[in-house]
Amino acid sequence: MTNPSFSVPSQAGRTVVVTGATSGLGLATARVLAEKGARVVLAVRDVARGERAAAGLAGRVEVRRLDLADLASVRAFADGWSGPLDVLVNNAGIMMVPQGRTADGFELQFGTNHLGHFALTNLLLPSLTDRVVTVASTAHRMGAIDLADLNWERRPYSPERAYGQSKLANLLFTLELQRRLTAAGSPVRATAAHPGWAATNLQSRTENRLKDAVMALGNRVVATSSDEGAQPTLLAATADLPGGSYAGPSRLMETRGAPTLVGRTPAASDPELARALWAASAELTGVDFPAVLPTR
Repeated sequence: MTNPSFSVPSQAGRTVVVTGATSGLGLATARVLAEKGARVVLAVRDVARGERAAAGLAGRVEVRRLDLADLASVRAFADGWSGPLDVLVNNAGIMMVPQGRTADGFELQFGTNHLGHFALTNLLLPSLTDRVVTVASTAHRMGAIDLADLNWERRPYSPERAYGQSKLANLLFTLELQRRLTAAGSPVRATAAHPGWAATNLQSRTENRLKDAVMALGNRVVATSSDEGAQPTLLAATADLPGGSYAGPSRLMETRGAPTLVGRTPAASDPELARALWAASAELTGVDFPAVLPTR
């Protein structure tokens, strides 16, 4: 469904949370939604940076602290939420960083990109009215889920493969979340999106000079802007798409172009793997799908 003239409809009266919205794709997403009339909450680790970002946005924008690498922070954010929430955009992420651990001992990329958003989403689900959008990546194609070693405690660590695992987990999470929402009779939809190759500061955190240089060259030669990269997320967040949809750019191997629905690997479409990953994620985080949700 390529739509070169896709335009975000009015978001007046709606409330949206965007994680990781101090720069890059998150900030670009928040800017458009605020301009279209939504109340936008920037959920960010660094509140001072968030306030500076919010100062440059038009409309109703507020900042709240959220560190996805710390489940105590995730719970505090959810506990502090009141009232309905129309859209949750799980945008924050880290990419191909050196091996590290979250506050709870999880591998840093898996813990931040997947487990933090897994916990946040399930804790906020009783307040959600429309949809959850999770930002994945074409890097899910190089990912594999090792259920016996999700936190890279036995395998030699690979920043690239760990990132791929976390992005594959994003799509499996969306798949199983939609299955559960449908079974519960909830009107909430789970969608996913990827930006293609967009120039953001995400690509400069590898602590490897050669990798950073290659990514910097790609940003200059291949990449689109953050504003363009945010288009698939905006499509997934505001268009009338079926649950489980995955949006991305339409051209040049999904690196750029108008937002459209895109494909995913067989692994990202595996319902049994999605269920198994969900069970493991619930055990690791201590958070699971709510027992009671508003229904249609």
